[in-house]
Amino acid sequence: MRRRSLLLAVPAGLLTLAGCGDDKGDKAKSKDSATPSNSSSGEPTAKIVSGPVPEITKGTKFGEKPTVAKGSGKPSPDLAVKTVIQGKGGEVAKGDYLQANYLGQIWDTAKVFDNSYDRGAPTVFPIGVGQVIPGWDQGLVGKKIGSRVEMAIPPAMGYGKEGNKQAGIKGTDTLVFVVDVVGTFNAKSSAKGKDVAQDNKDLPKVGTNTDGKAPSIDVPKVDAPKKLVSSYVIEGDGPEVKETNTLLCQYKGVIWDTGKEFDESYKRGQLAQFQLAQVVKGWAQGLTGKKVGSRVLIVIPPELGYGDKPPQGSGIKKDSTLVFSVDILAAM
Repeated sequence: MRRRSLLLAVPAGLLTLAGCGDDKGDKAKSKDSATPSNSSSGEPTAKIVSGPVPEITKGTKFGEKPTVAKGSGKPSPDLAVKTVIQGKGGEVAKGDYLQANYLGQIWDTAKVFDNSYDRGAPTVFPIGVGQVIPGWDQGLVGKKIGSRVEMAIPPAMGYGKEGNKQAGIKGTDTLVFVVDVVGTFNAKSSAKGKDVAQDNKDLPKVGTNTDGKAPSIDVPKVDAPKKLVSSYVIEGDGPEVKETNTLLCQYKGVIWDTGKEFDESYKRGQLAQFQLAQVVKGWAQGLTGKKVGSRVLIVIPPELGYGDKPPQGSGIKKDSTLVFSVDILAAM
């Protein structure tokens, strides 16, 4: 069995690992979003062709919100994929968390049903593993970071015969997506930034390795602080985290009194993705305002952690102070 993560405010829960906020697909996606989540397994495979795809008439540069013409004639019954701008970065691999901006519309009407550009931040989700619609899984794996990809996705590779009523998508609709591939993350991803001096002898020292391995956490043999501590170990240069964000992270947690590790993402080989509103208060308060790309030391007093109700089997005693190292990889 996969080891449970202990971060959620409700101890029985699991960290949300799917691209749309839930490991069963699109339950947790926002009501105004038709992000192409997919809860089914055994997705169909398709022949991939180079076209046709509608013309992008405005916003033709990478990162710009595109305007896409209505489809002309009958769309291909196959998955049509065209690299509009060729990136120069690494290739997207199956199982990566893909960071991307996108716009989706219906072939026949050019009606836009969803886009990330207006939300002001790219979305992040696992690719190639059945967490998004098959057209995305099969059309984006192998593309290079920095690329703009346009896809015309037939119904069988999209939302199937049922469509997506919430987004106004019928079961017969071919979908057109423009996707800007911003970046990727995987189990070896780490913080990126400048090391920050750790001069306070009364606080834990956290390792600054960025090789994808868990950093060391050395807890001093002194009394734990009574208030929340949140400080940079490595300071990134990304945007500041908002309390409403969903984060993609690597983390490790130990108990102050014993220095014993009780949870980490590294051993599971899976990144942690969650809404700040879902985690213990010490995480939410300690990470809000910190920059994406950073490694952050958080020392959480009992009242902002688990208090007198620690998760069963965690090894955490009542009223324990917890110490975390958190790499903030992305925020959306």
